[in-house]
Amino acid sequence: MSAHSGPFVIGVAGGSGSGKTTVTRRVMETVGESGVAVLNQDNYYRDQSDIPFEARLHTNYDHPAAFDWALLRGHVDALIAGAPIDMPEYDFTQHTRAAHTTRVRPGAVVVLEGFFALYDEELRSRMHLKVFVDADADVRFIRRLLRDTQERGRSAESVIAQYLEFVRPMHLSFVEPTKRYADVIIPHGGMNEPALDMLAARIRATV
Repeated sequence: MSAHSGPFVIGVAGGSGSGKTTVTRRVMETVGESGVAVLNQDNYYRDQSDIPFEARLHTNYDHPAAFDWALLRGHVDALIAGAPIDMPEYDFTQHTRAAHTTRVRPGAVVVLEGFFALYDEELRSRMHLKVFVDADADVRFIRRLLRDTQERGRSAESVIAQYLEFVRPMHLSFVEPTKRYADVIIPHGGMNEPALDMLAARIRATV
């Protein structure tokens, strides 16, 4: 462990489809999978089981208000304290939280991955390294289109409509401005091997 007390906390932010998961994977490869506790912010959308399915379809998932910030902060604090947590799982086909959870055990490194990972001031204050994964808008859109149609059962038309109505304007309003909080900006997203190598070296020198 490094000179700081407790686990090394990393925030990995960036637009939808920028390559955040690739960066998180590199962190896990660097430290060792068993030494990294990963919180995926997508799982911390607010539970919507109390509202009709049709109403859920109109949720703006790209606005900060869609997230359960109190639960996310509590889980980060628990991992920092060395306690395991039961991370919720989100069912994107039903637009609400799934019935099952995933046990996340504490590790030498805690990674919070999500497009709003650097948005909340309280969460930023817990981080030792803040990373923003940057990528061109067209690349991000194509990746999102492929993910949502192949993994989340969405039609191409609905993905395009959501992108134009919510994703793009919310990214410009809320996600892009958090770049100023980053200690490290990785241009060209998860495909930037030299930048990923530098990030891995920094983590090895610290943890």
